[in-house]
Amino acid sequence: MGRRWVRFWMQFAGYGAGGRLAMRLAAWFAPPHKDQVQLARLNKSGFIAPSATIYHAQFQPGKNVYIGDRVVIYQARAGGPVQMGDRVALLRDSIIETGSGGSVNMGDDVYIHPRCQMNAYLTSITIGRGVMVAANCVFYPHNHSIAAGQPIREQPLETKGPIVIGENAWLGTGVVVLGGVTIGAGAVIGAGAVVTGDIPANGIAIGSPAKVVKMRENVKT
Repeated sequence: MGRRWVRFWMQFAGYGAGGRLAMRLAAWFAPPHKDQVQLARLNKSGFIAPSATIYHAQFQPGKNVYIGDRVVIYQARAGGPVQMGDRVALLRDSIIETGSGGSVNMGDDVYIHPRCQMNAYLTSITIGRGVMVAANCVFYPHNHSIAAGQPIREQPLETKGPIVIGENAWLGTGVVVLGGVTIGAGAVIGAGAVVTGDIPANGIAIGSPAKVVKMRENVKT
């Protein structure tokens, strides 16, 4: 019976007030956490959890996007768009923020685990198709200036350039990615790594700062 009601309400899902209400009613009959991602497959408008907050005039989701519990998508002054491809999943307590010319773009089938944070100011964060991001990862392409003689909070933001994550890369738990970094397609970043420089395609990198220790071509199955 519960599955029948889920399908019934999800046929009315959408981004307006009525569509969000339909999503809320569907969620009452749906399982929690990862199993709830399946709700997004039932309607091209996807699923936005009732507790999620989308305060962003340039939020551009693809089809069947899942936005989990307590996710925040926020646009500060002069922030650019947040674009998501089809079937993107953004799990609970994650935050995406754009401001001062920053933007976020995700390809199809990107999967973001809980409590990740993307703050795009001055430049962009681009995440390629099929990328998997484990819990508690942080993407910061900007920083505060730290010159002496002036409080840091009063100094302007600066950036070394955009963050680019290639297709089908995998970032482990707690990875930090800083500005001016490209992580190549198929790369693997170990848990807790701090990525301050480029990682080649299919590279396996660990540590702080992250260093390549092996190539996937050399991994025995």
